[in-house]
Amino acid sequence: MARPCFKLEKDHPLPLAGVDEAGCAPLAGPVVAGAVVLDRERFPRGIDDSKKLSLEAREALYAKLMKQARCGVGIVSVEEIDALNIYWARMLAMARAVESLGFDPAFVLVDGNRCPKWERPSRAIVAGDARCRSIAAASIIAKVTRDRIMASHAADYPGYGWERNRGYPTPDHRLALRELGPTPLHRRSFGLVREALDAAAQAMLAFAAE
Repeated sequence: MARPCFKLEKDHPLPLAGVDEAGCAPLAGPVVAGAVVLDRERFPRGIDDSKKLSLEAREALYAKLMKQARCGVGIVSVEEIDALNIYWARMLAMARAVESLGFDPAFVLVDGNRCPKWERPSRAIVAGDARCRSIAAASIIAKVTRDRIMASHAADYPGYGWERNRGYPTPDHRLALRELGPTPLHRRSFGLVREALDAAAQAMLAFAAE
């Protein structure tokens, strides 16, 4: 299967930034977006959609991208996710990632079917992380950054398996959520977390009534 390339990028002005996010589906943790401006004459080989890469390959490419490309990161907190909803949190994370580049790219390619509400010349590309090299590079920056954040929080909140599941609703995470209850890093606006909060509240009421 072909890897992402510059084919869909070549008709747009330079410097061009690719943007992608990680962490919309998890029950816990922030949404993180990456923005990457590649040097088309000097870039790491093997760039692909982060979901298709092994952990070792992602980490290696992340290190190379940080040295050979202009990279930006945008982070939206759990509190902001709950206040905005996950769609607008995603858009905000991507906007912050581009802003963090430190300069205005001439054009931005965004993974998905819609761009953030900004004045920047931009285009949304469905499955862009599998088709466009700059977006794929951004997906690597976003995922590695977010995975590291969740692994660091795993030590603070043991039992949820975040070092493995990164906050996604895996069976072990859902079981821990029911047995241990939500942490401050769980997204209260998500249904499974609300259910766990309601169950904990009912248990406390039942205990108090005894």
